[in-house]
Amino acid sequence: MKPAAASTDLQKTGLLDDVMELVKARLSLLVLLTTLVGFLIAWRGPIPWILLTATLLGTALCAGGAAALNQWMERDIDARMKRTRERPLPAGRMSPRDALLFGLLFSLAGIAILGLFTNLRAAFLAFATIAIYIIVYTPMKRMSSLNTLVGAVPGALPPLIGWVAARGSYSLEGGLLFATLFFWQMPHFLAIAWMFRDDYKAGGCVMLTDSDPDGSMTGRQALLYSICLIVISLLPGFLGFNSPLYFYGALLLGLAFSAFAAIFLRRRDRDSARNLFFASIIYLPLLLGLLVATIR
Repeated sequence: MKPAAASTDLQKTGLLDDVMELVKARLSLLVLLTTLVGFLIAWRGPIPWILLTATLLGTALCAGGAAALNQWMERDIDARMKRTRERPLPAGRMSPRDALLFGLLFSLAGIAILGLFTNLRAAFLAFATIAIYIIVYTPMKRMSSLNTLVGAVPGALPPLIGWVAARGSYSLEGGLLFATLFFWQMPHFLAIAWMFRDDYKAGGCVMLTDSDPDGSMTGRQALLYSICLIVISLLPGFLGFNSPLYFYGALLLGLAFSAFAAIFLRRRDRDSARNLFFASIIYLPLLLGLLVATIR
């Protein structure tokens, strides 16, 4: 690490910018959105603002802590990838020790807040999310292309954390929220994997795209998971948890999303993968908003 260069970089980016990148602020915002949806769907009656604030704060700290620990563990991978080499750790603007401390403190504080101000079930789910993400998913990226499936589990737990924080128990509706996020992540991540397949290979990550040079398998899986997502997303309406408006809205959104996956399967190029990625970013908040707006 070169002190002069690090000092210059810090002046350019600022410590706050580096911390925001360390905790993956944009991804953490998505985590908070899904947690909020889980809470709002589960709660009945006037919103308990203290409970909601504790739920979101605790989940945000856990998400940020997990992201920091992930970057601490993958700093060698990040240094070899073009899209991540300017992150604080590989660029030398932050020490590994500081990143580790950030990750541990944020994670422990988040779990403690959830345990003290919501309930132990929500705190356990947050702990499980961090543990699976750091202990299982992160090292698995170096060993097996199944890491994408494993990584979708902690990514799908935040709405369940929100649900359990509000209700104090598990239920079918909470499970459907988990399943929706799980299946949504697969075409989302597969699009990213295809767009940055050379970068992932340079970083030493084992991805499905390594054994799929023409993208046909990646495209088929993206389409398959998007179709499964349609089925899962329709169940709240079919089971009567939401109004008929939700059912037809979710159907239209799912068909549109699957159309982008089908185009990716047919073309298998960077543009179609990027379009699928952006379609996933648009689809999720629209579906979640529809869920909240039409709850019975």
